[in-house]
Amino acid sequence: MNKIHHIAIICSDYERSKKFYVEVLGLEIVRETYRETRQSYKLDLALNGEYLIELFSFPNPPKRPTRPEAMGLRHLAFGISDIDAAIRHLNDQGIVTEGVRVDGSTQKKFTFFEDPDGLPIELYEN
Repeated sequence: MNKIHHIAIICSDYERSKKFYVEVLGLEIVRETYRETRQSYKLDLALNGEYLIELFSFPNPPKRPTRPEAMGLRHLAFGISDIDAAIRHLNDQGIVTEGVRVDGSTQKKFTFFEDPDGLPIELYEN
């Protein structure tokens, strides 16, 4: 293996999640496909030109297990250069962020917020 190819996310409201990942987080649309046989959209998203996330819609997907420590994917983490500016941007968009914490190992600042379906997302200052 040489890198993570992509992360797949199934959302409950495709248009709401598409707006969140594209307009709020700033990911770029690579390709959007409607798959008639599955009654499902597949949205390929990139960050800084690198393919990163596949966003899927399916009719009636089951809910995510409880958090914060449910088995499975724990959270997505994005590296950022200015955590304070990122938090202001999210708060201006109506996104609630947790308080800033400091990683005891690296002394770097980080915070968490949620996507429209409650998936935890971390911002970690580089």
